[in-house]
Amino acid sequence: MLHDFHTHTFNSDGILSPVELIRYAVINGYATIGVTDHVAIGSLERIIKEVTQDCELARKHWDIIAMPGVELTHIPPETIDDIARKAKELGAWLVIVHGETSTEPVPEGTNRAAIQSPYVDILAHPGYLTLEEAKLAVQNETYIELSARKGHSATNNHVAQVCMTAGAKLLVNSDTHSDLDLLTPATVETILTNAGVTKEQFNRILSENPIQLRDKILKTRLPV
Repeated sequence: MLHDFHTHTFNSDGILSPVELIRYAVINGYATIGVTDHVAIGSLERIIKEVTQDCELARKHWDIIAMPGVELTHIPPETIDDIARKAKELGAWLVIVHGETSTEPVPEGTNRAAIQSPYVDILAHPGYLTLEEAKLAVQNETYIELSARKGHSATNNHVAQVCMTAGAKLLVNSDTHSDLDLLTPATVETILTNAGVTKEQFNRILSENPIQLRDKILKTRLPV
């Protein structure tokens, strides 16, 4: 069973509509998908409203937990907590923050601001995450991403080692921009192996951590 909390559609820099992407995920054997397009404050309400409707349609007709979410991208760190809170209030099930990847000019302080916000679920591709930040993620129950995306994945080994030392919860996410980017069991195993993840950690990262996050979100978002 595949769980992937970080994907993009044509609402930002992907190429598929939300429902198209979800359909491909169903065919690929996904149990969970988060649809998390890039946003800042201006597009927040529109994107959440549109994606919520498509995710609801998919959940009703297909065997997949499709979660509407957002990825807060390249915004001033001091605004992350307020915008993440607003995203949840507008109906986002999942809030990701675009971390300090080594391949893009993300503002310094983004990683820490994301981890400190109770409204942020996942810090994506955090680049050279510090041990102090990883320990803070443990305290605040923030999940840390190992990325399948070229460029962002360059620091996966560093991120994995720091998080395993601190005890922070890791996830593998695709950062999908097309159907060709979606995870498979083979690509996930390769990502974990290349990141130097121990065999004892495989099941925790592939199953335990994503299921814990999924269930935590479902408790607050799905109607009784």
